[in-house]
Amino acid sequence: MEKATIFALSSGAPPAAVGVIRVSGPCAGTALATLAGRIPVSRRATLAWLADPRTGERLDRALLLWFPGPGSATGEDLAEFHIHGGRSVVAAVLDALGRIEGLRAARPGEFTRRAFENGVLDLAEAEGLADLLSAETQAQRRAALAMAAGALSRRIEEWREAVVGAAARIEAILDFADEGDVAADDTPARAEAARVAAEIGAMLARPTAERLRDGIRVVLAGPPNAGKSTLLNALVGREAAITAELPGTTRDLIEAPVAIDGIAYVLTDTAGLRVTDDRVESIGVARARDAIEGADILLWLGAPKDCPAHEGAIAVQPRADLPGREALVPGAAVAVSARNGVGMEALAELIGAKARVLLPREGELALNLRQREALADCKAALDEAPGDPILFAESLRAACRALDRVTGRAGVEDMLDALFGRFCIGK
Repeated sequence: MEKATIFALSSGAPPAAVGVIRVSGPCAGTALATLAGRIPVSRRATLAWLADPRTGERLDRALLLWFPGPGSATGEDLAEFHIHGGRSVVAAVLDALGRIEGLRAARPGEFTRRAFENGVLDLAEAEGLADLLSAETQAQRRAALAMAAGALSRRIEEWREAVVGAAARIEAILDFADEGDVAADDTPARAEAARVAAEIGAMLARPTAERLRDGIRVVLAGPPNAGKSTLLNALVGREAAITAELPGTTRDLIEAPVAIDGIAYVLTDTAGLRVTDDRVESIGVARARDAIEGADILLWLGAPKDCPAHEGAIAVQPRADLPGREALVPGAAVAVSARNGVGMEALAELIGAKARVLLPREGELALNLRQREALADCKAALDEAPGDPILFAESLRAACRALDRVTGRAGVEDMLDALFGRFCIGK
């Protein structure tokens, strides 16, 4: 059964200066011929009038682009209509395309999914592209761009070739060692497996992609009325949390995303920690303690001696604008005033220093959870390396299957819909 031809607006929502409509599939050339009267020379922008095939009415004067498959972004015939981006123009062209037999509107991520299915990009590259589309900081953009450009895929292919080569050596020993043409020494294969396992282990030890993509979790905690909500508002630059002199104003977790110096954070305001008979407030206190345990960085606004044992803790002396609170008390890292800005720059530097340790370095690949799990399975199979050649060969095959899961060669069908659903309609 012939695959349907899909179309969608791939540029921003109108009104805009230019609207780009993409058509991908076996009838993409038909769409060009129907609306423009011809198929232009491939890979050359061509100016032409578009007309409604039913009435002959002119719709717009557009630039046409024609990319015959498989040398296109989707691996199949692809056409682009670069039209004026007014709402009525876009609507008229989309309506005309929808009336051409064999064409239908694309679903979210369907263009990219076709590129994956046609081998134009692999799963790791598709994940990088999804992250690139949602990147909000420069660090997120650089990491996503490296992944989308195939940096991880190239490493996976290098490891796969090494594992396949080791497996081939073991298979040769098993099949032909008794004929005298093949040395029965499996030491080189075991050394190669150990090398790949060590390199994978080093990559797994690096900071994860989730912190880079979702933001470093910074939790503000301390006793009631310590100034946590006021400090959160100052850090995010808006009134994200209600502030009041009355202790216990904050009773639940309040989260606010923010980017500071190019790093994404999720700041969490918490209920003041104290013993209380108020049922609702006690629930908030319990949630605050859970948030502290899950924090990447903890801003403690209470007495430094009461600061929870936390690797990412920063003891903050708040309300430094009040008399007697300007000087640091023993154990505090910084004195700040959210009202007049004293110490805020120093606090941002302390937060940034801790955050950078948790994030991938410039040019370093960051793996997401799915990729880490697959590579961990690969490493476990290689580390096992049984002495029996038959069992060792099976371990190498298991390692190869795990590597194939990273790039989408095998075992990923159950997560494809979730991945491509992250894309916009025209991507």
